[in-house]
Amino acid sequence: MAEHRAGVGPAVDADAVERVALAPGHDVPNNPQLPVVVHRRAVPPEVDDVAGWLEARFAANGWVGAWRDGVFDHHHYHATAHEVLGIARGSVEVMLGGAGGVLVTLGEGDVAVLPAGTGHCRVGATSRLVVVGAYPSGQSPDLRRAGDSLADAARRIARVPVPDADPVQGADGALVRLWTR
Repeated sequence: MAEHRAGVGPAVDADAVERVALAPGHDVPNNPQLPVVVHRRAVPPEVDDVAGWLEARFAANGWVGAWRDGVFDHHHYHATAHEVLGIARGSVEVMLGGAGGVLVTLGEGDVAVLPAGTGHCRVGATSRLVVVGAYPSGQSPDLRRAGDSLADAARRIARVPVPDADPVQGADGALVRLWTR
């Protein structure tokens, strides 16, 4: 495992990192400046406690307030914080970008980083799904539903700072390179 300046993380595997760019939607604002970043197979296969590994990795890279749960089954977004979702057990189909958006399937060990404003909704999941989520230090998420005031949300989203580190790969990770304003 390679050590990075701030936080910790494995060497960047460009083949395992996906970007999902989302235009503003009619029901959710999304974030037209910052793409969703998906780390495929982010958790090493030899790890037994995937949820614990995700919590520790996120915290080491400055993503705090970790929780364990699932993904809401209604379209929603956060205008005041970015969010990381790590799949600790099972798999989930998430609609990104609001109604008619992009369907992404995440499996155990995958991590998705959603910029503030990204609409997301669970459309299917295995019965034993466990998601570990967190937010960059200093950011506190609000909960907005599709159809809430998009103009107000856009102003709030524009003020959310880009984090200093990728929650998986640290200060030299893909997120740091991909998220520039």
